[in-house]
Amino acid sequence: MSQLSFFTLNDFDLAGKSVLLRLDINSPIDPKTGNILDDARFRAHRETIDSLSKSKVVILAHQSRPGKNDFVSLKAHASHLSNLLRRRVKFVGGVFDDRTLEEIDASEPGDILMLENTRFFSEEVVLAEEKLEVMEKTNIIKNLASHADYFVNDAFAAAHRSNVTLVGFSEVMPNIAGRLMENEITGIERFFAIKEGTRVGIFGGAKADDSVKIIDKMLNEGKLDKIITGGLVGHIFLAAGGMDLGKKNLDVLKKEVTGYEKILNDAEKLLEKYRDSILTPVDFIGNEDGKVKHYKIEDFRKDIPAMDIGVDTIAFYASVIKNSDAIMLNGPMGVFELKEYASGTEEIFSAVAKSKAYKIAGGGHTLAAMERLGIGEGDINHISTGGGALISYLAGEPMPGIESLIISKKKFGGS
Repeated sequence: MSQLSFFTLNDFDLAGKSVLLRLDINSPIDPKTGNILDDARFRAHRETIDSLSKSKVVILAHQSRPGKNDFVSLKAHASHLSNLLRRRVKFVGGVFDDRTLEEIDASEPGDILMLENTRFFSEEVVLAEEKLEVMEKTNIIKNLASHADYFVNDAFAAAHRSNVTLVGFSEVMPNIAGRLMENEITGIERFFAIKEGTRVGIFGGAKADDSVKIIDKMLNEGKLDKIITGGLVGHIFLAAGGMDLGKKNLDVLKKEVTGYEKILNDAEKLLEKYRDSILTPVDFIGNEDGKVKHYKIEDFRKDIPAMDIGVDTIAFYASVIKNSDAIMLNGPMGVFELKEYASGTEEIFSAVAKSKAYKIAGGGHTLAAMERLGIGEGDINHISTGGGALISYLAGEPMPGIESLIISKKKFGGS
């Protein structure tokens, strides 16, 4: 039995057993063709699915949410996963109806079924915040639990949610962390366990509201020693420090940052308390009528948009990264999608890849930039599949998908 607070696949022999497998394969969809545009989340679950090769596997998953144009059936997802695994993944157009249950009972060890988008069914959406005893009475839980032996949760990217198919099985059968879920938790916890040396958080991109919240939490709890900022996160701290960014840059901040005034106020408080720990850019590359313009912080151009950090900031940040013992990478330094404004992101991400520190990285834009630069698992110790889930975990917010695993171990064999 593992010493972790939750069951892992190493704790059970699941050969010949019927296993409900919760994945997060929620992916970008082309609204015109219905094609899946990125299959990173599919690939992330391969190790778990391969570990269940001798089990009857019944996949539960969702795609988007009601009202969105990518709220579609999982039929194409089943086909895509089948091509990826080079094994048949049979799509079943229901979740708990009699035909679906008959398909589950008729399957054999080695078979894989994928059920319909769980969010097509009201119980999954409407009862997301209810207590476990309410969820256990739902048709989803009652019907599926009577046709399965174990529940494996591999959906780390949805672990901050409490939908019925994510947490509702925790007390009706043993819940087990899949390989991805286990690796996510242990990878992030290893970062938190590093107590000596300098722990650096790199925060860039446009989600300044989320970043300020995480920075606040992690500095207050002593989980980070230094904060490197770029993108709109850097801008919000510069503005919080009293700098006039000019109308063009402020307009972008106000448009992109949810609750701008509150976030600015929170950033001001953080600077008052941790001014020496929060590092901001000292020069920029801007867009002056379509031309690249470099300028130092003392000559800040209020009339042009700041698109990337400059060479002095790159050198400054790279020296901090080189002397770090643990690094958390979350967000690009500028508009890396445009080649002329990608140097900041390229240089900082490359410095992280070369560092000997323990490194974790996550967030959609972070992973996109890493892929473009050819930075992968050989360069980063732990690459997280989570966006909102990673942010919630780092900020110390409730993680129902993980908490349900802990609850289940306590009931079915944990101490």
